[in-house]
Amino acid sequence: MTQKPKIAPQIVPVTLTQALEGCSPEAVLSTDVARNGQSITPADDLLVSGVSVDSSEMQPGWIFVGIPGANQHGARFAPAAVKNGAAVLVTDSAGVDVAGEIGVPIVVVEDPRLVAAKIAANIYGHALGKLRLSAVTGTNGKTTTTYLLRAALTGDEVGAGRLSVGLMGTLETAVSPTPVLASRTTAEAPVVYQALATAAQNGCWAAVVEASAHAMSLYRLEGLVFDSVIFTNLQHDHLDYYGDMENYFAAKAKLFAPDRARAGVVAIDDEWGRKLAREAQIPLLTVSALEQTPAEWAGSPTHWQVTSWANDPQRWGVSFVLVDPSGNEYDCFCPVPGSVNVQNAAVALLSATQMGVPLERAIAQLAQTPPIPGRMEIVPSDESRTARVLVDYAHTPEALTALLETIRPLVGGKLILVFGTDGDRDASKREELGRIAAEMADYLWVTDENPRTEDPEQVRAYLLRGISEVRPGLENVIEVKTCRRDAVREALLAAQPGDLVAITGKGAEPYQEVQGVKHAYSDTMVASETLASRV
Repeated sequence: MTQKPKIAPQIVPVTLTQALEGCSPEAVLSTDVARNGQSITPADDLLVSGVSVDSSEMQPGWIFVGIPGANQHGARFAPAAVKNGAAVLVTDSAGVDVAGEIGVPIVVVEDPRLVAAKIAANIYGHALGKLRLSAVTGTNGKTTTTYLLRAALTGDEVGAGRLSVGLMGTLETAVSPTPVLASRTTAEAPVVYQALATAAQNGCWAAVVEASAHAMSLYRLEGLVFDSVIFTNLQHDHLDYYGDMENYFAAKAKLFAPDRARAGVVAIDDEWGRKLAREAQIPLLTVSALEQTPAEWAGSPTHWQVTSWANDPQRWGVSFVLVDPSGNEYDCFCPVPGSVNVQNAAVALLSATQMGVPLERAIAQLAQTPPIPGRMEIVPSDESRTARVLVDYAHTPEALTALLETIRPLVGGKLILVFGTDGDRDASKREELGRIAAEMADYLWVTDENPRTEDPEQVRAYLLRGISEVRPGLENVIEVKTCRRDAVREALLAAQPGDLVAITGKGAEPYQEVQGVKHAYSDTMVASETLASRV
């Protein structure tokens, strides 16, 4: 997997007028009159062949969109974009002043972020062809579910030559033989459109996209209509941005509108799933995977139920029985253990059927899902000489609880947890994470995750306050003040065969962010190196 190769589909250039269709520009300024506000008509013979909101991604003949940000205006980077080949700048009135004289036409719009998505649709949309699309949203389980769904969609039964399925999400953009590391759960709209067009041109018949709440709020999926959308759950996260759970839910629910999706699958194991199932205006399949079917859905011709499940330690997965609305039972296996992955697997299977894959085929393919990086990922080792080690992304209270509940019965010795929590993110969950860790694990190694611009010691202090509510004397609690690498190494070197060391919070992230700088770092790699040194 490479860090940042170009994802650039083959595109037939369009005129600027065509690229701006539906964008309602306030003005189009030539560079020599931009300062006094005179406008000109965009020339029909000005051809453009791409769009980006990132000046470093710019290519000759592309449009650069300068978006206002929390700390600075994106139009500040217009000179760099022009140097890299930008033929046009699209921005708001504030961005015109920020950009200055740049030597290319400037299109003034009210909302550059929304317009970036519309331009992307106008330039790349036709290249998607007949590509079928599925999206997964929810607080926890999105990444795992996308990988399970991709596996379920793969197979010759879906049609001759239709063997390839693209994927975009937290870990990677995999739309060609060389996957690209992702920088966020859902990329900006131009990148999403470029990737989907590339998937179609590379022979994919379908693509699966992770859809974050921020993606819905910031127009990153604007203009796309999904054949199937999935809701896993809604739990405590991102309240620093949304304020409360109602606003957070509303952002997720936007995906389940008729102009965004043709059909959907909703897990109704929590109150938010049930709320969505009542309110969504698209055809739905519902499933109860972790709870009994609520009376409101009993007998529904579109409701499915998981009736039993059991972890399989030998195959490192979970078996379960899925029952359709007519009472037919299907034996299923998910190669990732835990009850929460029963839910993830169930919604993935039902979404696959909405995408046109026979259920029996989807069940067989899902059972063959390759290991998912950073999601209940076992780090290979000689367990006769070292502890078992797993890496998981669990970073919310609910996810950490589910993880520890899952692995506790699989541990013969001590359950050891190496964890931290993010800086510059929702602080209201931090003490609860500490309490859960203290209640459910035997030994705790408290370290840093992504401090970002916060003081790491202050971030750890939240966790330690939560821990001390359960363990006032901080028994078997070790705070590592140097770095996360040291915490992982020390925890693994202290562990014994039969113990299980869970390293949580970062999953497959290939970096650690400190003071705005992303330093190369991998929990899995550090764990592998440490385990190798013990053999």
